[in-house]
Amino acid sequence: MKFLIAGLGNFPPEYRESRHNIGFRVADRLAEDAGVQFCPARYGDIAGLRIKGKELLVLKPTTYMNLSGQAVRYWLQKEKIPDENLLVVVDDIALPFGVLRLKPKGSHGGHNGLRNIEEMLGTEVYARLRFGVGNAFGAGRQVDYVLGAFDPEELAALPDKIKTGAEMVKSFCLAGVNITMNQYNNK
Repeated sequence: MKFLIAGLGNFPPEYRESRHNIGFRVADRLAEDAGVQFCPARYGDIAGLRIKGKELLVLKPTTYMNLSGQAVRYWLQKEKIPDENLLVVVDDIALPFGVLRLKPKGSHGGHNGLRNIEEMLGTEVYARLRFGVGNAFGAGRQVDYVLGAFDPEELAALPDKIKTGAEMVKSFCLAGVNITMNQYNNK
């Protein structure tokens, strides 16, 4: 069984440490845990790994956040992966920092990466792991906030939160969305 795990972010180096790139960080942790490297490919960097007989294709789109759907649709079609085996890892300003929520479907909630995926796939029925980055910004400052770096206290807690995110991805592939939600969403 094959899964596409799409960690969303913006590829240029100046965004590497930004809140918006938390999907890339979870993807990096998955590859690191498996001892594999990302390789440049069409529409993104790809790492392939196996967990207990499940094949995971981990994608970091190079299309910029707002065009993530191009990469996701391409790799789903190329690898013949059904939508129900797609998991998108994304930042979420509606959740406090470090809160992780897995959902089997839902609206884009104003997130441009999810909006583009929904448009390109023609559905909102795909799993997403929302990683809370908080919303400590004033009116009109949302873009600066999500493209800004985590504060020192958040940085100290980030490795454990990223580890939990990677564990949730693995659980999604091995145990399914419902068991994973029950195990992790209320923590």
